[in-house]
Amino acid sequence: MTEVLDPGGLVVVAGAGGFIGGHLVAGLQAAGARRIRAVDSKPIGQWHQRPPEVEYVQADLRPADACYRVTEGASYVFNLAADMGGMGFIETHKADCMLSVLISTHLLLAARDQGVKRFFYSSSACVYNASKQTDAAVKPLREEDAYPAMPEDGYGWEKLFTERMCQHFTDEFGLQTRVARYHNVYGPLGTWDGGREKAPAAICRKVAQAKLGGLKEIEIWGDGEQTRSFMFVDDCVEGTLRIMSSDFADPINLGSDRLVSINQLVDIVEEIAGTKLKRVHNLAAPKGVRGRNSDNTLIAKRLDWEPQVTLEEGLQKTYSWIYDQLASGSHDLSAYR
Repeated sequence: MTEVLDPGGLVVVAGAGGFIGGHLVAGLQAAGARRIRAVDSKPIGQWHQRPPEVEYVQADLRPADACYRVTEGASYVFNLAADMGGMGFIETHKADCMLSVLISTHLLLAARDQGVKRFFYSSSACVYNASKQTDAAVKPLREEDAYPAMPEDGYGWEKLFTERMCQHFTDEFGLQTRVARYHNVYGPLGTWDGGREKAPAAICRKVAQAKLGGLKEIEIWGDGEQTRSFMFVDDCVEGTLRIMSSDFADPINLGSDRLVSINQLVDIVEEIAGTKLKRVHNLAAPKGVRGRNSDNTLIAKRLDWEPQVTLEEGLQKTYSWIYDQLASGSHDLSAYR
């Protein structure tokens, strides 16, 4: 694990109660950070992870005063806070997603005014121009492919706008910012039902439900030929720390460059589970762009690194964890029939 810049400096993680944020807090501890303030709007008992020896703060970061309060004394700020989810959520909550700009704006202002040394922003592959993602055999997206701007409506626009804010806060105010464009992060301890889950977690859940509930089929959103690349959360954390510690200040891809279709993703999970299911394609469901993949040329060149965990390894861990959640008896399998 990459070492943090200053192990004794106070690190603030906004969005720490979420999936990636929880893993990042644990990763920061493993990297040597001794002072971590973890912040999220959810009640602390509902956070995905709560590592020991961390200062936990429940706060809605949309108001400016909350951002100034939680960044007091901070050396580093990681902003992962956003109202978001999988495609089923962001396509039906565009306004909610865009309101996250209040968090980003006020955290940047607070970081500037309170002398924060470095500010990390978790952007998204949803910033990329939609016209470059119309083919399942998509050409890997390079960082410059975000322009001319035509991002995912709502969520993507908010992410791209905040990227620009980070750049201008660096240029005009001297706040050192780092921006990573996350590509489809998945893994254990994440959201796997309820409507905010992403494709890997949703498919792992559906296959596990079939195994445990005696079902013989699985619903796939779209025709299943839409393509994506998926990054395991451990690689996301390692890449985030490397980017934060680097001297590279422009937005940079952080994702796997292995392109697979949703049908191929189901194939892998079925093999892990030891089952084969009839596929029912819901062509009316949200599908997003036709194809999206990460070009990792820049991160390999500038950081001499790129994600390492194979899709099979990551899905094995994710499926096993979700299966255990369902098998524990805390979920009524009849609700999924």
